[in-house]
Amino acid sequence: MAPFKRHAYDAEFKLKAVGHAVEYGNRAAAREFNINESMVRNWRKQEDDLRQVKKTKQSFRGNKARWPQLEDKLEQWVVEQRAASRSVSTVTIRMKATALARDMIIDEFRGGPSWCFHFMKILNLSIRTRPTVSEQLPKDYQQKLVTFRAYCKKKITEKKSRPEHITNMDEVPLTFDIP
Repeated sequence: MAPFKRHAYDAEFKLKAVGHAVEYGNRAAAREFNINESMVRNWRKQEDDLRQVKKTKQSFRGNKARWPQLEDKLEQWVVEQRAASRSVSTVTIRMKATALARDMIIDEFRGGPSWCFHFMKILNLSIRTRPTVSEQLPKDYQQKLVTFRAYCKKKITEKKSRPEHITNMDEVPLTFDIP
């Protein structure tokens, strides 16, 4: 049998192949759907899981959490810290995770950097800083904007600048107020 190119199949396709395999056998299903017989065998083992997921889900990638209770408590802690406007770094996450593991008597937990980044990726957490004073618009920014535009128009008419001599520079910070 010639080697097959790897493809990602969704749950609906897999269930069709499993249904055909139940009725006609694994080899017949493999021939009918142009897939490898071992894939049909694996999908038959996963049939219950395949029926419970969305029909467009393509695979069951990734390992299950080794310490789900620990990670749930840690996620809750991160959310609480952020709600209280406290910054949370990877170091503080790792330290809290180690302390929680000690409290829960989990001896084999190490809480290294790769575990922390994987934990954050799974939960869609990011390291972000709180906005500082300079990043927030002043309360009277609209009035300052009107004043700035009037100033620009005045200078353009004073200098008799033509439109082709006026340039806009993006990514150059323009501050309304210097804090």
